[in-house]
Amino acid sequence: MSKDIEAVLGQLAAGRKLALERLFALIRIPSISTDPAHFPDCEHAADWCANELRLIGFKASVRKTKGRPMVVGSRAPAKPSRPHVLFYGHYDVQPVDPLALWSHPPFEPRLSEDKANGTVIVGRGAADDKGQLLTFLEACRAWIQATGDLPVSVTVLLEGEEESGSPSLEPFLEANRAELTRDLALVCDSGQWDKSTPAICTMLRGLAFTELVVQGPSRDLHSGMYGGAALNPIRALAHILAGLHDGAGRVQIAGFYDEVAELPADQREQWRTLGFNAKAFLGDVGLATQAGEMDRSVLELLWSRPTAEINGIWGGYTGPGSKTVIPAEASAKLSFRLVANQDSEKVLEAFKAFVADRLLPDAKAVFRDSRGSRAVSFDTGSRPLQAAAAALAAEWGKPAALVGSGGSIPIVGAFKRLLGMDSLLIGFGLDDDRIHSPNEKYNVSSFEGGARSWARILEALAT
Repeated sequence: MSKDIEAVLGQLAAGRKLALERLFALIRIPSISTDPAHFPDCEHAADWCANELRLIGFKASVRKTKGRPMVVGSRAPAKPSRPHVLFYGHYDVQPVDPLALWSHPPFEPRLSEDKANGTVIVGRGAADDKGQLLTFLEACRAWIQATGDLPVSVTVLLEGEEESGSPSLEPFLEANRAELTRDLALVCDSGQWDKSTPAICTMLRGLAFTELVVQGPSRDLHSGMYGGAALNPIRALAHILAGLHDGAGRVQIAGFYDEVAELPADQREQWRTLGFNAKAFLGDVGLATQAGEMDRSVLELLWSRPTAEINGIWGGYTGPGSKTVIPAEASAKLSFRLVANQDSEKVLEAFKAFVADRLLPDAKAVFRDSRGSRAVSFDTGSRPLQAAAAALAAEWGKPAALVGSGGSIPIVGAFKRLLGMDSLLIGFGLDDDRIHSPNEKYNVSSFEGGARSWARILEALAT
């Protein structure tokens, strides 16, 4: 351990209480970006973050957008030859509904004792993403307080619309391309493998959405007068959706798997050694049998295989009692999780062809809100990733798990597509943090270990 990192870790230990107070202050701001009533709170949170960056020693400002503001801060070290990284996080949070299920007011953060995790921080945004982003800011604070400088140049970008679709983000990246294009992006919106094992996420699935509307008669019909003779759009829609998978769980859209590569043997083995308990994973949500491709492991299904899912379906009368109608139309929302090399536009066009082939006579298909993003993967042998992995191992006393993610983080794709930057996805959240749910929590060990980890990673990236 270098003298610098020893001093920085000592500074973090000495400042533990104040760091928690800062996190509590940020959690108290109800920065719900999807609710117009809380737009002023988002402004407040942006101002708070910019002020904290200035107190640390960054030049920082709040930047207006058509939506919620961005916060941009930067600090260059005394050695300009060092790498320059861009750190990304978000200060906005999800709504708190249902409020009645919270054991404590969601914007009154508190410490609580958890049987499985020890001391935890409870409050909306504790893990997603206020606690996560502050792990990085606290690491920067400790470096500057302990040594007078940072080991690398750092630009910080904090947005306020991540929880409402980030509509302002890509225009902001394009408008500020020169200022934000750096050697590497650091993204903290991910998690550990478990509470004592760090992780680096090396692949994210892409995502495609569409809403399918099957239209039939010109109006709702009386099922006694027309039933049996007239097309029922609900039946036509069900006919389409029932053919989406075969009995073994494979998607039946033509060409769906054409660009899907097999998982390399060494990566499959590394995942096997993680000790993932598929039975417990499904058991936690009341299930016992995997539903996807039967010849794949659950981790493969989650991280390296594409999916076709029906997220919602409706049509006709759904109120209390009965109303005997044949509806004029029926609808379903679908999403496709995609893996490397799959193109979202191509997948959506193939789905449209699949629908056309299965349409019943007199049925018409209309597609709405079709959009998507590509999957992202990173070279596990790259120097930055290997440096970060070594730093995490030094902090946690065990190798970092190199994992995939079944989800999608659109900003990572945008960094690559618009700014030409690779990303390091390192976070300290846990599966049981209850993000987006009542009683969201963040382990104190994750918060403190995350700050210590970022302190080590910053030094590792400098070399």
